[in-house]
Amino acid sequence: MWQSLSFGPNYKAAYCLAVCPAGEDVISPFLTDRKQFLEEVVRPLQARAETIYVVPGSDAESYVPRRFPHKRIKQVRNSLPVSSITNFLRNLPVVFQREQSAGIQATYHFTFTGAEQAKATVEIRDKQLRVVPDHVGKADFSLIADSETWLRFLRKRANLLWALLRRAIRIKGSPRLLLAFAKCFPS
Repeated sequence: MWQSLSFGPNYKAAYCLAVCPAGEDVISPFLTDRKQFLEEVVRPLQARAETIYVVPGSDAESYVPRRFPHKRIKQVRNSLPVSSITNFLRNLPVVFQREQSAGIQATYHFTFTGAEQAKATVEIRDKQLRVVPDHVGKADFSLIADSETWLRFLRKRANLLWALLRRAIRIKGSPRLLLAFAKCFPS
């Protein structure tokens, strides 16, 4: 989204649409001469000197300088809204950072109480994420939280330590697993 906003009046997937020959009306040049398509469409976008917007701590922050050293980086905050527990769980796969999850082999059980009740299992293994409703399997780490407190914490409007002391958020398992979890979803 930040990329498209910096490019001028545009839609959010300009680069993706430019380089993806998936539509019937644009696949012909790709099928006719893939090498020419790459040289005329893909490489100019890769070579373009521009600002790339990245979330601090994300995989993109470390990838862009290695792959595109000529592009500038600007850090931005994660702009995915956290309006509900359902939204939080649904967006986990979208913001998951595979490289940040290296070495994590854990199952997390989340139980949300209060205004929005929900249970979920989040598995992080081999740089892969799986989110399923309800509790499945044995948890390495469990978190029980008042849904409103958890949402305020995610929006950086509540202090986790204070929520733990007040028991609005309770954990079972090593706090290191919670820190490892957070590293996979920088904001």
